[in-house]
Formats: sequence, C-alpha cells, structure tokens
Amino acid sequence: MIEVKRLHKSFGPKGSLEVLKGIDQTIQKGEKVVIIGPSGSGKSTFLRCLNMLETPTSGEIYYNKQLITDRLYDINKLRMNIGMVFQHFNLFPHLSILKNITLGPVKLKGKTENQAKEQAMELLQRIGLCDKADAYPSQLSGGQKQRVAIIRALAMEPQVMLFDEPTSSLDPEMVGEVLDLMKKLADAGMTMIVVTHEMGFAKEVGTRILFMDDGLIVEENTPEKLFTHPQNQRTKDFLSKVL
Repeated sequence: MIEVKRLHKSFGPKGSLEVLKGIDQTIQKGEKVVIIGPSGSGKSTFLRCLNMLETPTSGEIYYNKQLITDRLYDINKLRMNIGMVFQHFNLFPHLSILKNITLGPVKLKGKTENQAKEQAMELLQRIGLCDKADAYPSQLSGGQKQRVAIIRALAMEPQVMLFDEPTSSLDPEMVGEVLDLMKKLADAGMTMIVVTHEMGFAKEVGTRILFMDDGLIVEENTPEKLFTHPQNQRTKDFLSKVL
C-alpha cells in the first residue's frame, strides 16, 4: 500500500538539521508496523511524511502506486484514505463530541447529517461513549478523548491508520483503554503504522517492528526476533533500557 524510496527530511536554515537520512520502506495491506526508537530519532517525522503533514526534502512516497510526493497530487484525497491519531487528541474544543466526529464525513465525503450522525453513534457505541455525544472535549478524560480521536479518524473510513505515540500524554490508568481499542482495530484487519513506547503493545500487535535511530531504520524484524535476538548494537542498547 505504501512504498517509500530514499526519503530525506531536513529542517532549519538551509536544511541544517537532517532528521530523516534516506529511508526505504514498503508497507503491505493488513500489516501492523510498529516503529520504536529513542526520542529524536525521526519516528514522528517519518509518520507525518506518510500523509504529507510534513513535505519531504527529497525522495518519493507512493500510496497504492500513486506518487503522493508529486506536487500535483491531491493531498486531501490522500488524507481521506489515511487516518491519523496524534499525541494530543486534536479535537475541536468548541464542538460537541458528535460534531467532532461528523464534521469530516459531511464536509469531505458528502454524507448527509443524518448518515454521519448514525455512523458516529455506531462508533461511539463501540467504545461505550454514546452518553458523551453531546458533551465537549473538556468534559472527557484523556483516555476518552483519545478514543474519540480514533473513531473520528475511523469515521472517514480510511484504508490506513497512523498513530503518533497515542498514549504518551495519558495518565497510566488510561493507557489500557486506548490500547484495547487499537488491538480491536488490528484484529479487524486495519493496516496500521504505530509510533509508540509501549513495548508490550508492539510485541502483541505488531507484525513487523522498525527500530529507528538517528534518522534511519537501523533494524527491522518480527517482534519475536527483534525483541529476543536484536542484531544491531544500537537496537540492543535501546532495548536494554526499555525492557
């Protein structure tokens, strides 16, 4: 579904800070790819390039064999197919939970208000938050906000879901409810790319683990092989600190 070739991304004056240093990667339909690595290794930047929230400095990204890094490509079309969930929820604070979920399907996918509302209530039912439809984000816990952010992305009926450290800003007791929802998505066959520090989730759900360090994918393997028999010294050093 996604093919990345020689991806580079730099920031700062004259590109003085090189964050991605030439990434090649192919992600197949149905995979659950989990990206791990130390802070500042380029994980989130890589994820944001996949739906063009960050414009690559050079390199090519293909989605379903279409070159999305071409400046003529319709980025809005891409984002209807690739959902993204952020660390800090990014819900609209002035809209009710129901409005947060229905806005995209009505504005971008041409659904009627009734169609979008019916779908939203079905999604809220799945996460046990039907009673929060008329509430506002400020009235929800962190875990509830993140679950709403996930089903808001699902309301667009994406083919791929990107998760950028979705539990990192949550209190520990709220992490489980978000990870449970992500596991259900994985079990249902959703193609997922997840940046996370939750190693238990990576082991249980990931079909493939990418270890990133210093702007490169240093090592990749199945969870079983990468966590039990890492081949690269940088991978070994990182895992010794987090496991």
